[in-house]
Amino acid sequence: MDRVIALGYFDGVHRGHGALLRAARRLADELHCSAAAMTFDTHPSVLLGEGPVELLSTLEQRRLLMTRLYGMDEILTLPFDRAMMTMSWERFAETYLAGAKAVVCGYDFRFGHRGEGTAELLAAYCRAHGIAAEVIPPVTWEGEVVSSTGIRRLLRDGETDRAMAMLDHPHLLSGTVKSGNHIGRQWGIPTANLPLPTGVLVPAWGVYAAKAEADGVVCDAVVNIGEHPTVGLAPAPQAEAWLLDYSGDLYGKNLRLWLAARIREERQFANAEELTEEIRRNAAQARILLAKAASPDAPPYLPER
Repeated sequence: MDRVIALGYFDGVHRGHGALLRAARRLADELHCSAAAMTFDTHPSVLLGEGPVELLSTLEQRRLLMTRLYGMDEILTLPFDRAMMTMSWERFAETYLAGAKAVVCGYDFRFGHRGEGTAELLAAYCRAHGIAAEVIPPVTWEGEVVSSTGIRRLLRDGETDRAMAMLDHPHLLSGTVKSGNHIGRQWGIPTANLPLPTGVLVPAWGVYAAKAEADGVVCDAVVNIGEHPTVGLAPAPQAEAWLLDYSGDLYGKNLRLWLAARIREERQFANAEELTEEIRRNAAQARILLAKAASPDAPPYLPER
């Protein structure tokens, strides 16, 4: 199949990745072929001995973001294993870029054994083999180069507004809803418990305004991330979401939470009455924040199904 191939790991699918993916989409339209993002199933740092990386997004989330936000026709996922890690950059290009009409990568893209393949070498290879190539320069936001590493730091530190601006979309959490202790339902605040995947970054604990996608419905939500100290500590940090315009049973169903803004830190309340009063206040705040974020000229981008 004729393709334009965008190369990268694309963790978080942030504003810099967006520049690369938009270029691939544009070239694919000009060349009348498929726009494909080529990524890896495992972060290279894991096998390179650099230690585990708290990822911004799972592979499933990356696929969703690249197709929904940037119109990729295909997501090509390669295994990052010992064989891939020790493959020469020339062999990688010969094996995986054969038949490509064009290739797009970022200025800092490295590939092949010991990262010896660079964006410049890739562009030269493409020219020699009649493949169009485009190298995307650094993308900055308010003087800082946009990077997955920087966004991780911002989310950990609770600097949500800046993180969302660098992502250029709300931060996505997703997974399968698990049964909880049903206390919220007794208070008239039915919540969905979403365990957070191992290896994926947990944003700063606190309460967030979010858009929720579940069971074919998109609605406003208020989300608490943390241990939930007032009602008994959770065994591990998790997201607990109150979907404000949803009625129905979500247990066992897939839930996506698009975090748009952080409202406050997590804290313990003296009793259930104080907690429920605060949750309802936060829900009202979330509606206001989400209405502002959804306006055409105000980031972050909020997804539509």
